[in-house]
Amino acid sequence: MSLRITAQAEFLLDIGILVKWVTEELGWIVTGGELWRPVEMQQIYVKTGRSKTLKSSHLDRLAQDLNFFDKAGNVICSVEKLAPVGMKWESLNPKNRWGGNFDKDWKKVDNFKDAPHFERRL
Repeated sequence: MSLRITAQAEFLLDIGILVKWVTEELGWIVTGGELWRPVEMQQIYVKTGRSKTLKSSHLDRLAQDLNFFDKAGNVICSVEKLAPVGMKWESLNPKNRWGGNFDKDWKKVDNFKDAPHFERRL
């Protein structure tokens, strides 16, 4: 089996663990956002500032954007409120990276953060 397929399978298992943890521990509702996107969409995201790279993990099905809601249906999307979720995600596997920590990982100063983004590095 290829490294990419194995990574995708492990990634989705971790997403399941994360969703269950958020639901049970935080009491939030989680829905799925974008998992895979075509190159053309990634180009649009870079052009409009929604992404900083043409090499997104979404292209390899190794990134998932998740939507979080409190019990009243309010969207939870700030880096501060999602920090515990990001910490949990990164604790599941050393290859996991949370979009709220992009600055730390890339040591950039542009402050680009993508709090609902969860990915696995190959």
